[in-house]
Order: sequence, then C-alpha cells, then structure tokens
Amino acid sequence: MLEIERKFLVKSLDFKKKVISQTRIVQAYLNSHPERSVRVRVKGDKGVLTVKGKGNSTGVSRFEWEKKIPLKEAENLLLLCEKGSIDKIRYEVPLGKHIYEIDEFFGNNRGLIIAEIELSSENEIFEKPSWLGEEVTGQNKYYNSSLVKLPFGEW
Repeated sequence: MLEIERKFLVKSLDFKKKVISQTRIVQAYLNSHPERSVRVRVKGDKGVLTVKGKGNSTGVSRFEWEKKIPLKEAENLLLLCEKGSIDKIRYEVPLGKHIYEIDEFFGNNRGLIIAEIELSSENEIFEKPSWLGEEVTGQNKYYNSSLVKLPFGEW
C-alpha cells in the first residue's frame, strides 16, 4: 500500500508514437485535505475509490489504498464530491521494465501533460525518454487534488 512514484512534465508529444493504451478519466474528491485525500474516479467503464496519505519529505512515497467499485456507484459518488473535477486522457507507454503513465489534461487544466512512473524503491534506476521534461515530484501544485482547486489554466 506504499506508492513510490516520480512525476515529470512532458515537453513533446513524441510519446504518442509508443502508446499501448489510452483511457479517459474523470475524477473528483470527496476530501482533498493535504494530509489525506479521498478520490472518486471513473476510468473508462470502471469505478475506483482511492485514499491517499501525505507524501514523505521527498514527495516520492506515500500511502495509497485503492478499491474498484461499480461504475454506477462511482458516478453517484461524483455528485457528492467537492467543487471541481479533473478530465484527462491517460496514456501508457512502456520503456524498459517500466510503464510511464502520461496524463493529458483537458478543461481548466488544458495544456498540462504530466508523466508518472511507479518504482519499487525510491532509488530505483529508470530510463528517461527524450520527451520527458522537468521533474515535479513533490510539487503540490501538480497533484490532481491541487489542480481541482487551482487549475493550470489559472496559473
């Protein structure tokens, strides 16, 4: 239940040449407190409920609990969420033994593209493709729970 991931801005659309899957995601928050968040997500035709804890000092590791829920329940829970939502397409791009998850945001966050890579340890070595830009791991403004409140389009 420990999530270890690094986040990067994406500086070109070259990643799209290597995409193996893409899924539309709409999500909102029942609770977006910085110490803990509770997210409801509709990912394609599936529902997911996620609880995340506060990140460690580097922002690389944090507690995460996730549970699949019926699509209809997720859609109903979205109606109870705090104001604002995230609309994005998630692309999966394999590289070496990892898969990058790249989120292209729409709506008030249009123009923002973030790549995430999950690791087995904080010090794990991984390949960095040419389309990967500045690392933003641990920068709160790039968390989805922050982008709901202060969208990229308002920076």
